Amino acid sequence: MTIYITQGRYTDQALAGMINKAEDRSVAVAALAKAAGGKLLDYYVTFGEYDFLVVIEGGRGKNETDTMAALLAAAASGGVTDLKTTIAVRPKDAMKAMRGAKRIVKNFSPAGQAG
Repeated sequence: MTIYITQGRYTDQALAGMINKAEDRSVAVAALAKAAGGKLLDYYVTFGEYDFLVVIEGGRGKNETDTMAALLAAAASGGVTDLKTTIAVRPKDAMKAMRGAKRIVKNFSPAGQAG
């Protein structure tokens, strides 16, 4: 299953609303992830460039389109902005990719060195 790590910022209006009435946004994010066939693994409020970090596991048999739909829905709500999503690969899957690269690399030439 694919792991998606998303960082983003709350809009001024969202921050004002959360200050006015404290709210655990992980509940809403978990529901959004579930609607897209995924599962919320972690949700953090963060310091620095971004206001939050979300870790979601994509559903089995799901694809990037489902995750993109959830991100579009979140962005369209007007409460978040500057979303940045990274796909994370577990070590066992990275090792599979390394073995695949070893098999494939013999068929690849760097630019300017073909032939």
